[in-house]
Amino acid sequence: MRFRRIVLPMREVVNSLLRHDLFVAEAAMAPYFQDVHDHIMRITEWTESLRELVSNVREAQLSMQGYHLNDIMKKVTSWAAIIAVPTMITGFYGQNLPFPGSGQPIGVWTSATIMSVSSAALYSIFRRRNWI
Repeated sequence: MRFRRIVLPMREVVNSLLRHDLFVAEAAMAPYFQDVHDHIMRITEWTESLRELVSNVREAQLSMQGYHLNDIMKKVTSWAAIIAVPTMITGFYGQNLPFPGSGQPIGVWTSATIMSVSSAALYSIFRRRNWI
């Protein structure tokens, strides 16, 4: 960026030296100033292409970072879904209302079985989709 800030104003300076109506430089010096002008134009184009290259590299890095973040979010969401199902079931059975199997051992076994089966099913589904 520093190099670009130096080169861009130089283009205007050399352009003003090349103008024939100002009579700033002698005619014999014109080819030399034209050579300097060509070099400055080449350097300007080179710095612009490097600037675009750096911009493209930065965009690629941000895209890769976004992809990695999405992958992490899939894993966190999968684990949250696995944890949410047992939480919902225990919340249902923890209410102060009569429910199927209330006060009997079958109610505890039923809720434990439903929690285990649903958690295992979600785990296998997420594992198959490569989310975990």
